[in-house]
Amino acid sequence: MSVIPVLNEGYVRLVDHMGSDLTVVNAARVSYAKQSMELSERDVKLIRFLAREGHTSPFRHAIVQFEIYAPLMVARQWWKYVVGSAHYEGTGDSLDAWNESSRRYITEEPVFYVPQADQWRSKPENSKQGSGDVISWELGDKHTEELMEYIELGLSKYEAALADGICAEQARLFLPAYGMYVRWYWTASVQSAAHFLSQRLEHDAQKEIQEYAKAILEHIKPLYPVSLEQLVQTEAIVK
Repeated sequence: MSVIPVLNEGYVRLVDHMGSDLTVVNAARVSYAKQSMELSERDVKLIRFLAREGHTSPFRHAIVQFEIYAPLMVARQWWKYVVGSAHYEGTGDSLDAWNESSRRYITEEPVFYVPQADQWRSKPENSKQGSGDVISWELGDKHTEELMEYIELGLSKYEAALADGICAEQARLFLPAYGMYVRWYWTASVQSAAHFLSQRLEHDAQKEIQEYAKAILEHIKPLYPVSLEQLVQTEAIVK
């Protein structure tokens, strides 16, 4: 499946998917023992109705699965949607699945997200979270170099601990955490993916996770064009 690069070392890969807009339609029509063989304008109107009126269970029959490689700070924001999906979807049990690589078991070379000199952002003027404009190149260059030095120090101590026979699950304590890339599989319904997009494509979302949300949208919009268009509008996103 195709891979979309994100940030300097990250990516989003579509692993698998199940269903289509027609799946949504037929899940809704089963109440009347009816089925559509091809998506018609009548079916499109039904999808619009379902999204507009909040009848979301049919959208949970279409599923997408991704492999994602992202900094830990992005992964932990993302994880909230797995935890919260049971409450949001009203199912009593989450339809999302998340399996992440663990440095308890693997010791592959760590990779870190390091913003370039022109990628550091200032703090916002009127908010306690988020970011403002890009800072000067000179100041950004200073912090890029300092971050790289910090990472190198942590890596050297991590490798020294492993060389001394310290177990991987404890040696990882030396690694700078938030910028370290982690890899995981995320499986979600189209409704759950749309809810993620509704919040992480917004202008006030952290820029790094916005970039991943754009990659998710690029992957799945061709697969479920009508459903995504309607759910995106329902979630008050205009793109």
